[in-house]
Amino acid sequence: MVEQILNHSYLALFFPLAGFIIIGLGLGRESRKLASAVAIAMATLALCSSLALAWAYKLTVLEQPGLYPDQTLVATRTSWLNFAPGMSADMGVLLDPISVMMLLVVTSIAFLVTIYSIGYMRHDPGFVRFFALLDLFVFAMLGLVLATNILQMFVFWELVGVSSYTLIGFWYEKPAAVAAAKKAFIVTRFADAFFLLGIIVISQQAGGFDFSLLNSPAIATLLNHQVAILGLDVNLLSLTSLLIFAGGWGKSAMFPLHVWLPDAMEGPTPVSSIIHSATMVVAGVYLTARMFPLFAAAPGTLTVIMTVGALTALFAAVIAITQKDIKRILAFSTLSQLGYMMFSLGVAKTTPGGDILVFGYSASMFHVFTHAFFKCMLFLGAGAVIHAVHAGDLEQMGGLRRRLPWTYCAMLTACLAIAGIFPFSGFWSKDAILLAALASGHLLVFAVALVTGGLTAFYMFRLFFLTFHGAPRHGHTDPEDPWMTCAIVILTVPTVFAGGLEHLFTATVIPALPAPLVHSQAAWLPWLASGVGLTAIAGAWALYGQGDLRLATRLCQRLGLAHRIIFNKFYLDEAYLFVTRRLIFAGLAQPAAWFDRQVVDGAMDLCATILQAGGQTIRCLQNGQLQVYLGAAIFGVFFLLTFVYLI
Repeated sequence: MVEQILNHSYLALFFPLAGFIIIGLGLGRESRKLASAVAIAMATLALCSSLALAWAYKLTVLEQPGLYPDQTLVATRTSWLNFAPGMSADMGVLLDPISVMMLLVVTSIAFLVTIYSIGYMRHDPGFVRFFALLDLFVFAMLGLVLATNILQMFVFWELVGVSSYTLIGFWYEKPAAVAAAKKAFIVTRFADAFFLLGIIVISQQAGGFDFSLLNSPAIATLLNHQVAILGLDVNLLSLTSLLIFAGGWGKSAMFPLHVWLPDAMEGPTPVSSIIHSATMVVAGVYLTARMFPLFAAAPGTLTVIMTVGALTALFAAVIAITQKDIKRILAFSTLSQLGYMMFSLGVAKTTPGGDILVFGYSASMFHVFTHAFFKCMLFLGAGAVIHAVHAGDLEQMGGLRRRLPWTYCAMLTACLAIAGIFPFSGFWSKDAILLAALASGHLLVFAVALVTGGLTAFYMFRLFFLTFHGAPRHGHTDPEDPWMTCAIVILTVPTVFAGGLEHLFTATVIPALPAPLVHSQAAWLPWLASGVGLTAIAGAWALYGQGDLRLATRLCQRLGLAHRIIFNKFYLDEAYLFVTRRLIFAGLAQPAAWFDRQVVDGAMDLCATILQAGGQTIRCLQNGQLQVYLGAAIFGVFFLLTFVYLI
């Protein structure tokens, strides 16, 4: 039985792909009930196959450490691309702790989002198209996390980008949605170009694409030498690892490539939920974790990862405090939490014995797991609120506690989790990240993480109080939809209890090497982190708890220019527009377009005109009149004789 499950591990990918084909190609626009039935059926089958695969992996690998010391199993493998003798890329399914974890997270979140979407998209004219694109997106993400080699990952990586483009721009009749989709596509493709270059370099040096090969110490040693590039000596290991990390930098929207993620809120709320919780934006963190042994061999790369992650976490949290749109606040919250995950991977260091302190690695993966559920619930809850009041601005909400009781309780649970309050899941994973930063000796990063945690608690409860407390600032409120409420309530279970799996992540599934005595020496850390979070919640209550915006408004007016700069996201979007429109488009693209039209096309047009004129002349001569032919012959003979005489 177990062997059969492993041999058919590809079924986890097959069901979403089948859903895309059946719904997208086999059903008409009006087949709403059939489309929703197929979508739920395929999401259920994908989740069941993932659970079965996780169970088979546990029995085969985790319970037999002697046979699988590295906890890795390639369940299926088939020949795919042969580039040269001895260098090929296979297509397969890789099972290890982080791929199985992501497999379960993606399929469970996709299942709940599918249920939720039946209620949320009920009256949308693109109902059938939505579920087809959603299944394509899930298929792409599953292919990414189960890839056995970096080339297979890159193919699905790009498919994730394409499918997310279609989902972000789902409401293509809205100019803002179209602009957001193009922005996401262009920014992530810019980063992916460096990722592809890194793949080319490392595969050429290693002679293969498999992760087991690329992450081996031998490849790190092979790459660890200086090369001359444009007259500069560059360490090839550092360069290659940074090129690969650039793909994750863009996909996970790290500063300053974060500008596409808040605008991606123009898509339907279920899209925002699945993109932000467990799939697209987490792909960059997953790539960094997947290539962690290679990155760990390049300390400079880990420093970049740590710095970018910490900066993104603090930067996004500061902006989230000032935003008014409920989905944009959650978008910046996602950016901040991604920064947490990323710098946790970057705080690894080498111990005196030569080992890598990977407690931050385990903590990061644990936070990926817990964050997926409470962030998905936050977005689905925000969608329920928007669905009820038909607005996304916090100033048009308030007093929804009695009208949306189930959503109120679920959102309260999720806000407590993301604020890191005991005993909710976020408390355990964020505490592990703080512990990793402290144990590694990066005290500045630890301080940034602690402050960011306080800011997170403040802006999340600002959102919560302005949405559910105080007097209503809106008109008619629709009741809770049962489909939407069902998915939201189910998510409260992992939001509350997922923290109990901490030991599974940090000791059993993903073994770590914690610093000696760090747990006993840092027994004060949970108290400090909880104190910061509770203090921030108290501050949010003082300013917004009664739904009265006057005190907060006066405070913002006193801050003046500082508040305006933060509210406008430090004007980075305007800076990007200036660079792209004024410098790139006007300074480079338009002159290049003029040269192409006037010089290149002009030269071709001139050649065509000359040939056309010659053809017209010949056509006039070839008119079938004998006297014209005779005259032309005499003229030709006369011309030749004159020419010969002159020579």
